[in-house]
Amino acid sequence: MEMTVETKKASGIGEILSDFTMEAYLPEKKDFGKIVLSDILKSGKWLILFFYPADYTFVCPTELADIGEKYDTFKKEGAEIISVSTDTHFVHMAWQSYEKLLSGVKYPMAADPTHELSKNLGVYDAVTGLSYRGTFIIDPSGKIVSTEVNYYPVGRNSDELLRKFRAFKFVNDNPAQVCPAKWNIGGKTLTPGKDLVGKVGDKLGVK
Repeated sequence: MEMTVETKKASGIGEILSDFTMEAYLPEKKDFGKIVLSDILKSGKWLILFFYPADYTFVCPTELADIGEKYDTFKKEGAEIISVSTDTHFVHMAWQSYEKLLSGVKYPMAADPTHELSKNLGVYDAVTGLSYRGTFIIDPSGKIVSTEVNYYPVGRNSDELLRKFRAFKFVNDNPAQVCPAKWNIGGKTLTPGKDLVGKVGDKLGVK
């Protein structure tokens, strides 16, 4: 029975994420499968890795349900979502089938029982053997463009994750521009250069 995570060296913000292979439970198929990073990137997709501490806990199902509500939107806009914890894919299957909050979850639920990927991305807690609440946005080239790591008691917000994904996707498609705070689709962007120095407020229409 294979339950290992195959990885290379650790990867950090702004670096190319090392390839990995993970066992996963696939709720849409009600079956098990393998997640291979290189296969996802070959398809031209963005990837969002959503680490959480453990199955059968308390904040975690609210987070997974929240991001599950946005899954179709993320997919439509070119991103795959994969949740990850240190539980096995067998436990993922049982939990997703039992917990009512997870009935709408369709994205792959990957297993990291060896802690390799959690350690490589800096979200492993050696005291508890669990993963912190880590979120990673990876662009189609494999570069890690966003990281967020939270401690156990507070859940995340999928609205903000979607906003950040859209902003990174925009600047990836428009490399001469950057997105200011709270930017969302249709908002003003900035083009860095000497003419903008000291005049950001003017550009953004501040009175």
